[in-house]
Amino acid sequence: MINKTIKLIVVSILCFGTLALANPKNTKAELINLAGKQRMLSQRMAKDYFYAGQKVNKSKALKQLTKSLIDFKTTQKRLNKDIKDEDIKNLITFVDMSLEEFNMLSQEQYTIDNGTIILDLSESLLEGSDYIVQALTKEDVSNEIIDIAGKQRMLSQRIGKYYIAYQAGIKDDNTIIQMQESVKEFDTILQKLLANKNNSKEIQEELQKVNKMWKIVYKFYLNIKKGGLPKIVFSTTDDITTKMNAIVTLYVTSEK
Repeated sequence: MINKTIKLIVVSILCFGTLALANPKNTKAELINLAGKQRMLSQRMAKDYFYAGQKVNKSKALKQLTKSLIDFKTTQKRLNKDIKDEDIKNLITFVDMSLEEFNMLSQEQYTIDNGTIILDLSESLLEGSDYIVQALTKEDVSNEIIDIAGKQRMLSQRIGKYYIAYQAGIKDDNTIIQMQESVKEFDTILQKLLANKNNSKEIQEELQKVNKMWKIVYKFYLNIKKGGLPKIVFSTTDDITTKMNAIVTLYVTSEK
């Protein structure tokens, strides 16, 4: 029901609305980056919940989950403050509702039922955050590269989420399909970024580092049924997220 309402709000934003910023000091590129990070956090929080539940990298996962929840909530407040378009504010409120439910459930002991709900909530958080990015980018094609590069942060965490969810007992076909599609989309976007003629020398060098790592590790992710490498998946997906975050920051800087 919430997802349907979100879609109706976004349609009105994309078709009729004109985005206005309450604080012009925050550039469109910076806000797109912030909203894009929310997509990543939606997946990282769920990934951390599963890792903690499986007692794999438990201490680090719990610490990261706590920080991600705080970061997500803080950024929501900033987006709500810096954007004055009422339709987008309503969408932010719906995302906050899912976040509140996620936060409460993440404190409970892991069960497959709870894990299934966490997956659904993480998808709602992702969908809402992605629509906010769409609303921010719709009037400025020059910022599209920030959206695309930012997606890589999300996809790396999404890969980790579905990998560990499968090991945690959620062994349905959708888990495997989402993992495979995320790997495929990451690879497609990476090749597109590498081919971007407007990349600075520094951006291109950083992308090559990601590409070098990706060529080695993506096969681990596709062995989701076999499992057995949860710690490697945890660390490599985080490493890729960190590298892509640095690249997005370079893109944002270049837009100023």
